[in-house]
Amino acid sequence: MATKILASSSHSFENECKEIHESRGRWNHLIRALVTRTQLECRGIRETYKDMYGEDLITLLQKSSLRNQPGVSPKTCAALSLWMLHPHERDAIVAREALLQDNDSNYQSLVEIFVGRKSSHIALIKQAYLSKYKTQLDQDIINIEPPHPYQKILVALSTSHKAHQADVNQHTAKCDARRLYETGEGSPGAIDEGTVLEIFTKRSIPHLKLTFSCYKHIYGHDYTKSITDVNSGEFEDALKMVVKCICNPSNYYVKILFASIKGITADRGAITRVMVSRSETEMDEIQRVFKAKYGVELRETICDSIPSGDYRDFLLALANKTV
Repeated sequence: MATKILASSSHSFENECKEIHESRGRWNHLIRALVTRTQLECRGIRETYKDMYGEDLITLLQKSSLRNQPGVSPKTCAALSLWMLHPHERDAIVAREALLQDNDSNYQSLVEIFVGRKSSHIALIKQAYLSKYKTQLDQDIINIEPPHPYQKILVALSTSHKAHQADVNQHTAKCDARRLYETGEGSPGAIDEGTVLEIFTKRSIPHLKLTFSCYKHIYGHDYTKSITDVNSGEFEDALKMVVKCICNPSNYYVKILFASIKGITADRGAITRVMVSRSETEMDEIQRVFKAKYGVELRETICDSIPSGDYRDFLLALANKTV
């Protein structure tokens, strides 16, 4: 039986849930239908299904994936599961996986969370993390062993969401830019980590973005260039990536996507993570930047590099979404 989930425009999802229940075992139909929905609609379907049948759709998808049922891709099931979650629940899971896998690529996903989410959303992520894993996200970052160059920056960014003033101040941003210069390229040796971390701890992401803009205006080049010019180490490499994510997120995500799609990075989960998290916020801009940077559409790159199947269909459906 073909899935007819898209037939109804009603906010009531009972009919869709009946069809999902009747098509158990044919998850490929469900995948193609749900991915064309908004994340909010998917969550509505999930909640209605749970009310009607006492089962969670995400749990069913995960079980199907583990059983390796014919026509069901584990990667697709995992991606669709993330798509159906509340954003703060999804980010809590991504954060946990990053901490457990303990490598540079996965720490980048933590940076994306702390840089790209509002403080109110960060608070919900921490609540979801505590509820699911019975431990504090902040403390787990502090307890990373062995110590990692991203660790200090992540602690500072996490603290900033609790302590910073939301207002963006031009004068303070200029002062911060001058402090970064005086303790960086304006002095011999490596960057003063203490100054960088102090500013990251006390300032909001919009304020940091203004600070780096002021830096370029005052000194004629991006702050990331000054990081490259000094005696670069692991901290400086991590800092450069964080600054790029703050200053030009679309360009940052485009580079991450291209490397992951082409298989030239260890961050294999980046395709799913970025496509799911950005599909309803800035996919239009990501597609524009991708085409300008690589001379080819994001959709074409996915078709050329990802084998045909449900997972590619999932990614293409997300790439076709407009904000």
